[in-house]
Amino acid sequence: MPENHTLIIGASHAGAQAAVSLRQAGYEGRITLLGDETTAPYHRPPLSKDYLSGERSEADILLRPEESYAAAEIELRLGVRAGAIDRSAKTVQTTDGAHIAYDHLVLATGARVRHLRMPGADGPHVHYLRDTNDVDAIRARVTPGKRAVIIGGGYIGLETAASLRKRGMEVALLEAQPRILQRVTSERMSDFFRRVHTEEGVEIIEDCLAARIEPAGDGLHVHTSCGRQFEAHLVVIGIGVIPNTELAEFAGLTIGDGIEVNGFCQTSDPDIYAIGDVSHHYNPIYDRNVRLESVPNATEQAKVVAAHITGKPKPYNSLPWFWSDQFDLKLQIAGLSDGFDDIIIRGDPDGSRSFAAYYFKGDRLLAVDAVNAPRDFMTARMALSKGKTLDKPKLNGSDADLKAAVI
Repeated sequence: MPENHTLIIGASHAGAQAAVSLRQAGYEGRITLLGDETTAPYHRPPLSKDYLSGERSEADILLRPEESYAAAEIELRLGVRAGAIDRSAKTVQTTDGAHIAYDHLVLATGARVRHLRMPGADGPHVHYLRDTNDVDAIRARVTPGKRAVIIGGGYIGLETAASLRKRGMEVALLEAQPRILQRVTSERMSDFFRRVHTEEGVEIIEDCLAARIEPAGDGLHVHTSCGRQFEAHLVVIGIGVIPNTELAEFAGLTIGDGIEVNGFCQTSDPDIYAIGDVSHHYNPIYDRNVRLESVPNATEQAKVVAAHITGKPKPYNSLPWFWSDQFDLKLQIAGLSDGFDDIIIRGDPDGSRSFAAYYFKGDRLLAVDAVNAPRDFMTARMALSKGKTLDKPKLNGSDADLKAAVI
């Protein structure tokens, strides 16, 4: 009888965790992990933080030593891209001409950077930030005292700005929306991060669209819709990502905002799973479908798939949580705040660098943004995970008993 084979496409957080979790769950079949990069799976969050600032090397950010995959009898094939899925034959054709048969197929294809469509956006010294090659190219251009222009005021843009300031560069950040972080958080959080970045020497220009980039000697000129022009030694663009759904779409799988999956991360083909940034899944805590770009989600979905393949099904039921490191700030987010109608602040976001913002819809706690406030983060995360809320009056005051506020 042929040996059972699980093929994982995408040597990402999700893909690598799925392979390891299968072995931990007792899976005895073959496991093949395909990655289109030539580097073993690595942590992506440090790319815009410690890796860009030079505090960590490529070896430091590996998810696990490369030899550990062989030790777990996981075939790691790097520099290989999947070209097409033949669902009827249950094979995947790779761009190097191979045809790989599978019994279970896991799509962990992740996302790619959204490119900015404007003159000069693909020119020399203009960079995006998604993988180690991108960051290596940026690091080669970092020059203390020279100016970097960041286009995009989301978390990636702000983290990049903080890292480049650490490296001694002058930094200007352009945001097309009226405020930084507008798509992802509240006005109070935008105000806080604008203040801190300004204190750290980052020039933030909001409601201002980059219009074109032109070469200027060894540097660049960035022209804007608000009439300002910036000289730059390098430009980094961070305006979001697009899920890599094309492989699944061409195979006839159901696509929405990502690859549609059920509670066990199965696609419309029950032998094919999708996990991580590319997965559009139902979250029972918020009673709606979401697509999450986060390491915790990738990890949890990988474990759900491993349990399902090994006959111990456990549906996905995880609280979304995220983090961001900028300067001396550790932002920890538990839950999803969109739809909130009330916000309670613990601490002083206008004069300190430690506080928490609790988001409610009516009396229901939706999420918390905790800056250098781990106790607030852990309390809210615990409450949300257990379907509980917090008593609003008991949140007032810096000496509040947070555990007593859980109801």
